[in-house]
Amino acid sequence: MFKLGEIMDNNKAKNLNPIVLAFVGDAVYSLFVRERLTFLSDCKTGELNIKATSEVNASAQAEFVKEILEILTEEELAVFKRARNAKKTTKAKHASVAEYNMATGFEAILGYLYLTGQNDRLNFILNKGIENEN
Repeated sequence: MFKLGEIMDNNKAKNLNPIVLAFVGDAVYSLFVRERLTFLSDCKTGELNIKATSEVNASAQAEFVKEILEILTEEELAVFKRARNAKKTTKAKHASVAEYNMATGFEAILGYLYLTGQNDRLNFILNKGIENEN
């Protein structure tokens, strides 16, 4: 039986296709943003969705990652670069190629940290990016 939050070995996670890490990281970031908005506001779902969409998109994520690049470890930076430079089969609808590549790298970091159970580090990075925006 598989359970949510299962921890993956670091080496196995490092060897995953970086786009797969980004696939997981996209969900992690979306959940983080949705939870944060739910806890910090009393908006209705339509307004929450508009707010979430303004943060969970390639352009916003590209800006976010610029805010946290200086605090990434060598390991996280390596994951970021692998995903940023990986060949992608899809394109962003409302972002430049550069923004889409940066966002993919960002999501891969989040996916890597989540899958390897590094939740304290994951929360630190997510909150650091928000801190820098304010």
